[in-house]
Amino acid sequence: MNVYQAINAVQKDLSVIGITKDRRNTQQGYNFRGIDDVFNALSPLLAKHGLCILPRVTERDQVERQSAKGGTLFFVTVGMEFDFIAAGDGSKHTIKTFGEAMDSADKATNKAMSAAYKYAALQAFAIPTEADNDTESHHHEVAPAPTLNVAELRERATLACNGGTASYAKFWKELSKEERSAIGEAQHKALKAQAQANDEVPA
Repeated sequence: MNVYQAINAVQKDLSVIGITKDRRNTQQGYNFRGIDDVFNALSPLLAKHGLCILPRVTERDQVERQSAKGGTLFFVTVGMEFDFIAAGDGSKHTIKTFGEAMDSADKATNKAMSAAYKYAALQAFAIPTEADNDTESHHHEVAPAPTLNVAELRERATLACNGGTASYAKFWKELSKEERSAIGEAQHKALKAQAQANDEVPA
């Protein structure tokens, strides 16, 4: 069905441009993406790929609360369904989300509807918060691989060997594959035998 191709096409474009969290909630101290940001990014892409999003309110609940200053606040929760419809063949996919909002006048329902739409879009299209529109401009500086100091490694091995079997076993266990290879199997057996001999030396 064309609807899934259209959703994927919009998602592909949005993955490149992203929608950053440029708006700030100063009261609660967090950044967010507003409904206008979503509309501005989404509208031209919906038109480009022939995808329509038609909202439908299925349920609404309102509770009156008192503000800190004694006024009335209207807290509204709406359940909404959004039909994603491909203009080409009329195929559709429906998404349901909830929106919550509070207002002291007549805007609580409008805000709740906007919240439901915003999160339906953010989740359906997996809209990132950062753009990734030019991967060729990315440059990663890789640190050089550490140079293995074989002389120092063998000196550590000798010191561990002098401490006896338990000391050398602990040393060998903590070595990387590369470090074990540098010591060599024959040298390892010799050091292990020497460690056992050191265990038998009287204190």
